[in-house]
Amino acid sequence: MPPSNESPEQQEQQEQQEQQKAAAQRYRAAAAERQEIEAQLAAGVRYPDTPERIASRANRLLERGGIPPTAAVESVRAEALDTPETLERVIGLTKDLQPWSFLPRGARAAATVARISILRSGLERPHGTGFLVSPRLMLTNHHVLPDPETARRCFLEFNAQVTIDNAPDAAIRFTFDPDAFFTADRHLDYALVAVVPAADGTLAGEKFGWNRLSIQQGKLVQNEPVNVIGHPMGRFKEIALRDNALVQRLDDFLHYRTDTEPGNSGSPVFNDQWEVVALHHMGVPNTDSQGRILRKDGLPWRNGIDSDDTVDYVSNEGARTSSILKHLAALPLDSGRRALLAEMGPESGLRQDAVAGTAETPVAPLTPLAPVAPAVAPARTPTPTPQEAATTPAPAGSRVGLKAPVNAFGGARHLVFLHGRSQQGKVPEVLRRGWTGGLNHGLTRAGLRTVDPEHVWFPYYGDRIIEAIGQHEALPASYADAPAVAALEAFAARSEHGTYEQLVMEAAVLSGMPPNGQEAAENIGSTIVGSLQGALGWLAAKTDVDALAIATVFRDVDAYLNNRAVRDAVLDRVSAEIPREGELVLVTHSLGTVVGMDLIANRLPAGMKVTLLVTAGSPLGMNAVTSRLIPPGTERPAVVGEWVNAWCPTDAVAIGCPLEPVWGKLTEEHAVVNASDRAHHIEEYLAHPEVATAIDTFLARPAN
Repeated sequence: MPPSNESPEQQEQQEQQEQQKAAAQRYRAAAAERQEIEAQLAAGVRYPDTPERIASRANRLLERGGIPPTAAVESVRAEALDTPETLERVIGLTKDLQPWSFLPRGARAAATVARISILRSGLERPHGTGFLVSPRLMLTNHHVLPDPETARRCFLEFNAQVTIDNAPDAAIRFTFDPDAFFTADRHLDYALVAVVPAADGTLAGEKFGWNRLSIQQGKLVQNEPVNVIGHPMGRFKEIALRDNALVQRLDDFLHYRTDTEPGNSGSPVFNDQWEVVALHHMGVPNTDSQGRILRKDGLPWRNGIDSDDTVDYVSNEGARTSSILKHLAALPLDSGRRALLAEMGPESGLRQDAVAGTAETPVAPLTPLAPVAPAVAPARTPTPTPQEAATTPAPAGSRVGLKAPVNAFGGARHLVFLHGRSQQGKVPEVLRRGWTGGLNHGLTRAGLRTVDPEHVWFPYYGDRIIEAIGQHEALPASYADAPAVAALEAFAARSEHGTYEQLVMEAAVLSGMPPNGQEAAENIGSTIVGSLQGALGWLAAKTDVDALAIATVFRDVDAYLNNRAVRDAVLDRVSAEIPREGELVLVTHSLGTVVGMDLIANRLPAGMKVTLLVTAGSPLGMNAVTSRLIPPGTERPAVVGEWVNAWCPTDAVAIGCPLEPVWGKLTEEHAVVNASDRAHHIEEYLAHPEVATAIDTFLARPAN
């Protein structure tokens, strides 16, 4: 924190310098990957990105009219092209050929952009740029509006520009309303603030429009053009259109070439379809090995002596739209403020009914879940991170399920965690603490008492399923060079009834992949979906989940559903390690949701009831799964009292969700936003307060 005697201007300057250092550090850390990208460009590769992202981008362009269909067809019909060339040709057309609507759509996008000015010492001074993302919310940088007090001293001007006749337009002023909504994040350098309606009650977005932010993939690939609209140096609105391109994609930021100046802070970064891909926040300065900012002459830049225009800027940086939306989804907000976020539209992933209540997941920079101090129990060993659970070696003979004391939760009701796939070789006690840590994270956010891990039943079949699968683990020699493709081919070849292919293909279709058999003239993107490999690539691109992880998940589901020996081995182990009487609060995840449904229908001890079934990251919405349950179909077992389902739209295993259209009315169903690299992790699901609250509610009820 800056000293309290510093002026606001000094504090602002210090924060900008800290942001610059962080951006420069990210730029240097990504040097090896950037050099590889530059080498591919030098070798003639037009879009040095993954095949999956290129496929997703081409499909989005075709689906949304980003390129004239007739032009696309003509472009690929003249010569024989393989799939990658076809898709790159589709994307390449947008560099030089735009529909007429490019210009008016650009004008419409520009209308949402406003100049932000601040009152200092009785003077109005340009301060930055902002743009509307809903009828009444404006997005800008944290270093522009770091707190509500600064927002109250600022105002914004729309139409601060020249007209078509090159004369100054009539600017229209609005003020901020941070009491209605204000949130800001230093790492992503964003601030989202409500705007006071006009005197006649008109909302700013109703008058000037707003940008519909999207959490979906496929908006940009590396080396595609970007466009920035803002108020550099506080001047009238300007646009940087060409000789701009995405250089590199990081976890939370984009690096791109474009001409910007101070005052552009808070500008929207658009693709050529005028979709916002990032929030611009600053130029990235060149630094030496000691991290010192360099001038254009190669000497260290001197703070307070050298001007900003002497800095050697090597790139520009903006926070990714998807990272901002995921951060917003994890905020602890009341229903009124959550409703304001919901006005950003369905593609934002911020629907009020989908992400209601208080905040859920940890956000970037990603850190392990903090250990939660129990409210009613003595201090315990800190909760391990998922990474620790994955790498902790299991002592010989320790890998059996864990029981809870007979008096836990009053003795008549039992909390049971049923894990999913890829848990072989792990320590059940570590896994149980990890699950409980995620649940306690959500309970703490909801203001509820936490759970002692020792009070949870944890049946463990991780080793048993791998022993039963046996030969499915063997992969061809090509595995090392192309692991996802090799695994995909091996798993499909060994699927006894073709279920594996059905699972992957159905998941891809449910995630929006175009159906097979279409002519190129109808949808050029269909050329990528005629094979299992294309379907896997599609799922990886749409969900941003590793392709090998997706391939292996469906392998385990296939083996369980179709191999009687595997099924019996798992059910024998689980049924032997759960309570024999009383009521269950059964929390299941991934493959464990399928095992749990099997357990309930076929192996639950007589007289027992499942008071609450929780499914998270479940494939139970897929016909390839439900048709192979015993008994087959989607008839809800009578012993299940209440059913709560949680799913993340970017979880490749939960593609068949929501479950209500398949299984009928559930007690609750929550679409949640998990961290991008942990979309399928159970700790992420349980950390959502609405999921944790449902579990707590049923644990607290008297047993019947």
